[in-house]
Amino acid sequence: MSRTAVKHPDKTATTGAYSAGLVCDGWLYVSGHASQDLKTGAVIGGSTGEETTRTLASLGKVLNAAGCTFDDVVKCTCYLARIEDFDEFDQAYSQFFQGVPPARTTVQAALWGGLKVEIDAVARVPANRS
Repeated sequence: MSRTAVKHPDKTATTGAYSAGLVCDGWLYVSGHASQDLKTGAVIGGSTGEETTRTLASLGKVLNAAGCTFDDVVKCTCYLARIEDFDEFDQAYSQFFQGVPPARTTVQAALWGGLKVEIDAVARVPANRS
């Protein structure tokens, strides 16, 4: 089994002992991303929709660093501080998945630092890009 860490191109803050992404046997596992300043680690607040957009834009940079796009994502797990914000979250989320959307689990969770949204993903690395 081969494992290769994928770094977020903008991240300089230390936010824990984990890889932003990990490629293993042709699959990319992207750690949870949130609306954070990647230089300081500070939360960038906003509406649930705004945080969702920032979160997925950040996650997309890890996808790109591994040779993937949002079209390669097969599964997302999404954590909302308030499940009542689902519709606002879903509207922003849907802007990133234009074709067949990935499988998804969305749950309410207590999130660090006042975050409203956290998202992780699994993507298949295309053979011609691995």
